[in-house]
This record gives sequence, C-alpha cells and structure tokens, in this order.
Amino acid sequence: MVKRRTSLLGAMLRVGKQQQRSAVRMLGALMAPPPAAAKPRRPRTVRPPPAAAGTWLALGFANLTGRMRYWLYLPACARAGADGPLPLAVMLHGCDQTATSFADGSRMNALAEKAGYAVLYPQQSATSHPHRCWKWYDRATQQGGGDAELIAGVVRAVLAAYPIDRRRVYIGGISAGAAMAQIVALNHPELFAALGMHSGPVFGAGHGGMGALAVMQHGASARAGAAIDEVLLRQPGRACLPAIVIHGEDDTVVRPVNQLQVAEQALQLNGMGAGSAVTEKLTVKPATRRTLGYRMRDLYRGRKLMLRVVRIAGLEHAWSGGDGRFKFNSAAGPDASKMLLDFFSRHQLT
Repeated sequence: MVKRRTSLLGAMLRVGKQQQRSAVRMLGALMAPPPAAAKPRRPRTVRPPPAAAGTWLALGFANLTGRMRYWLYLPACARAGADGPLPLAVMLHGCDQTATSFADGSRMNALAEKAGYAVLYPQQSATSHPHRCWKWYDRATQQGGGDAELIAGVVRAVLAAYPIDRRRVYIGGISAGAAMAQIVALNHPELFAALGMHSGPVFGAGHGGMGALAVMQHGASARAGAAIDEVLLRQPGRACLPAIVIHGEDDTVVRPVNQLQVAEQALQLNGMGAGSAVTEKLTVKPATRRTLGYRMRDLYRGRKLMLRVVRIAGLEHAWSGGDGRFKFNSAAGPDASKMLLDFFSRHQLT
C-alpha cells in the first residue's frame, strides 16, 4: 500500500474502445410515452429461482407518490430464526429488465442464500416508463422525489415487516438501476451502509431524455462536483457512503467515463477530495478461461475501505458473471454479485 492524493483518479482508469451504438434506440427508450395503466396484481408467494432454497415473495407497496411491486428473497436461515436479524441488499434492475429477470440473471439469490442475506427487488412499473427505466435523469427524482421516494418507502416497509438488521442495509443496481441506487442512497443516508453501482451513469445531470443520452455517452464533468455539493448542503453532517463501482471497458451504452466521475463523486461525498491523503491498493487480475481480466483499485480512509473501483476488460453493457441466457448479463466473470456482497459485508451503519 502507498499513500497518494486523490488526483490519482484522473489517470487511474483507461477509457474503453470507442465503438459506435445506435443513439436512436437509447433515446427512444428514454422518451417514449407510457402505455395505458395496467391493473395492479395481488401480492403472492411464488417459487424461488433455481439454486436458491429460501422464500421468494411477490408483494406490493403504495403511498401518496404511487404504487410499486417488489420481490423479496428470504434465505432459508430466516425460517429458523437462529441467526438473528438479516442483512438486506436492495437491488435495482436496468431498462428492459424486470425484478425477476434481474434476480435470475445476476444469480444474486443463490449467493445471498449462502451468505445469509435477504434481497429486495423493487420493480419499475411499465405505466411509469414503457421500458421500465428508472427516471434517474429527472431533476425532482435526483432530489429525492418520484421513483426515489417510492423505493425508500418499499425499503422502510420491508424493515418494519421482516427481521432485518437496520445497520446492514445496502443498495445496488445496474445501468439505470445503478443510477437510481445512488440517488436513493444519497437522499437517505440513514438507511444505507454502502452502495454498489454496475455500469451506471454519473449523478446529478441529464434532466430530460436528450440530456440523459448525453450523460450516458460523455459523462457530466461540468456538473458532477456541483451535484454532490448540493447534496452536502442539504445534509450537513451526513454519514459516509462507501461504494463499489464496476464498469465494463467496452461499454458503449453507458461509457466508462461515467465510472471515473462516479468515483470522484464518492471521494468528494466522503471528504476524500483534493488535499486528502488516501491509501491505495491496486489488484490486477489477468483473464482466464472463465473470467475476463480486470483492474481493481481500493481506496482507504485510515483502515476503512471507502471506495472500490473495478474496470473489466472486454465487458460490454452487462452484469459481469451473470447468467448469459438473460439479456444484459455476461457469463464471463468476475462475479459482480459476489463482489457486491463481499464489499457490503465490510460496512455497517454506526
């Protein structure tokens, strides 16, 4: 380990290959009008996905903001009740995914079963967005309203109804879900002990379909720092928010420049900006038959791991180490679900 200043982040990650992607399709997903409202389904208990022995619940939540369906996985140890309150991972799907397809593709429930975690999957409604995209680019949502308020309400409902350890609640997601996870965590520091982002755009910019597309392709360097300043002004003395940020080097949907800016935001939020001494550890893993090569940079404040930045060579816009039969999942590792749970296990609210 060596001491370095946070300016090292400017050069720490290589920008991925500059491949072209259809902007029309992405913009259409962001701006398409919602379809007619669908009738809400009744809560029910369903079978858990394969390789998970716990309980898989389909539930619903409503408040003055709106309604939201969600799924909850409770590991088998919860039935015995011998291990005490459970840690909870809140996982947010991306566009053109559902809660259940994200659970299946990420294989999070099987890992959570082994680690003794409950997992909560809120689901964006098709009546709110036809592609089930979380509206991370909406200014009011970034300030804690809209989708963010509903998700926080779901989390509180689960905390009230199930044996969850309130010191060990975490939130993560992919793409639009990663952006929404960051927004919810920023607006509710009392709820979450750590954040996990996979392939997510930088916080605080967009403010509409065209702006969101620009952020996904180019980041928002002129806005990123100011957005965190605004959060800190609203929440003086807020708790720190450790984060793991994973991104594919060949992601052309949300380009890797976003990862660098999200990492800078995490350092700023946690008081580790310019002039602060940061302890750094670099791990480089070469590719194997089953795993893509990657670089992992850990940044510590004292002995506490505050930020883990993982850049995966050859990975496009997909959950690393997921079930390749599902859209937006790469069968080749490293296993992002395991990485999130490993990182989360290091942190709890004090």
